[in-house]
Amino acid sequence: QVQLVESGGGLVQPGESLRLSCVASGFTLDFYAMAWFRQAPGKEREGVSCIASGDDITHYADSVKGRFTLSRDNAKRTVYLQMNSLEPEDTAVYYCATGYYTDSLRCGLVVADYGYWGQGTQVTVSS
Repeated sequence: QVQLVESGGGLVQPGESLRLSCVASGFTLDFYAMAWFRQAPGKEREGVSCIASGDDITHYADSVKGRFTLSRDNAKRTVYLQMNSLEPEDTAVYYCATGYYTDSLRCGLVVADYGYWGQGTQVTVSS
């Protein structure tokens, strides 16, 4: 069955970096878009970044542009979210998700587009 397992979260100070990983199994990663979402306490889940199945096209939420980088390694069945210059506002549970787009050059940051989710990893940015 489809399984997504996140890791790499933790407690860091403002300005520091973290790299999240998401290992996928149970499906062919090459054909699916991958995304990271996050949810802070009392807030709705929001899209952070996504990467299309073809050409590694990526999109980012405005709040993380220039600070976060999403990449994928299909051979390792893993996607990575490199997070630099972290801010307290980045504190949230981060979720990996996968979804299918008929257009391999597309991906989006809409929760409903993704049918499979990981269990989440906590990121806390605090001094």
